[in-house]
Amino acid sequence: MKSIPISKSKQRVAVQPEGIANRAKALRNNSVISRISSKSRWFALIYRIFVYVILIDLAFVFLYPFIYMITTSLKHPVDLIDFAIKWIPTSLAWENFYYGMKGLQFWTHFNNSALISVVSVIGQVLSCSFVAYGFSRIKFPGREVLFVLCMFTMIIPPQTIIVPLYMQYKTIGWLDSMMPLIVPSFFANGLRGALFIFIFRQLFRGLPWELEDAARVDGCGSFRVYWKIILPLTPPAIVVTTLLSLVWHWNDFFEPSIFLTSEEKFTLPMMLPRLYQSLDTLTGSSFEVFSLPVVMAATFLALVPMLVVYLFLQRYFIQGVERSGLVE
Repeated sequence: MKSIPISKSKQRVAVQPEGIANRAKALRNNSVISRISSKSRWFALIYRIFVYVILIDLAFVFLYPFIYMITTSLKHPVDLIDFAIKWIPTSLAWENFYYGMKGLQFWTHFNNSALISVVSVIGQVLSCSFVAYGFSRIKFPGREVLFVLCMFTMIIPPQTIIVPLYMQYKTIGWLDSMMPLIVPSFFANGLRGALFIFIFRQLFRGLPWELEDAARVDGCGSFRVYWKIILPLTPPAIVVTTLLSLVWHWNDFFEPSIFLTSEEKFTLPMMLPRLYQSLDTLTGSSFEVFSLPVVMAATFLALVPMLVVYLFLQRYFIQGVERSGLVE
C-alpha cells in the first residue's frame, strides 16, 4: 500500500503554529531580559551617583581647611568684616603674600628647612634600608626580638623622651644647632625611622634569594650585596620613604622648637607663630582679624614646596605604596 505524500504547503501549514509559539516565547524572554538589564543599569547608575556623593562629601571635609586658607589669604580686611562675603573676595589681595614672605623671612628659613629635610631624608633612606636588609636577609640570634623592639619605638611619642634627649644633647654641646635633628637620621632613627625600616624589610623579603646567592658566589660580601644588588631593586620603597620623610621633617615643629633657640636657625613652621609679632609693622594694623589674611598667605607659602614635590612624585608614590607592603 502506497503512502500518500503530503504537499510542501501543507507541511508549512502544519509547522507554522509551533514556530509562532517559539517566536512568541523568545520575544517574551527577550522582553524580560531587557527589563532586568534596564533595571540593573538604573541600579548601577544610582549606586554610582551615591558613591560619588559620599566621596565628594568626604573630600570636602579634608579639603575645607585648604580651601579656607587659600580664599582667606586673598581677602582684603574689608572682606573679613563683611558677613555677606564667605568664600569669594570682592578683589584679590596679592599683597598678602608679599607681607607673608617678608614676615617669614622666607628664603632664609626656607634654606634652613630644606637643609634639615634633605639631609635627614638621605640619612634615613641609607640607614633604614641597611638595617632592614639585616632584619630581612641575614639570620642571627634574636633577630625577631630586636625587630619587635624596633617596631615598638614607633608607638612611643617623642614628648615622653624629650627631657633625656635634651640633657644628652646639652652634654654633647649640640643645643642650638641642627645636629639633633639630622644625626639621628643616619642611625635609622629620627622621625618615624621604625616605619621606614618596616617598609624596606617588607620589600626585601619578597626578593628572590637566587640573586643574593649568585652575588656571593662571585665573591660579594654582605655590604656589597646590599649596595649593588638589593638596594637598586627597591625604588618603590625608596620613593615612599623619601616623600614621607621629607614631608614629616619639613612640617616638624616640636623638636626644632626644643633644640633651636636662635631665630636665624628657625625653620619655616617655627616662624609662623612669630608672624603675629611683626604684622603690625608689616601691615600697619595691630588688629588680629586684619592680620588673618597675611597669616593664611604665609601658611600657604610654607606648604607650597611640599605641594610641588608631591605633584612631581605622586605617580611614583602611589606605585611605591602598592608595591612596598603598606597595602595589600
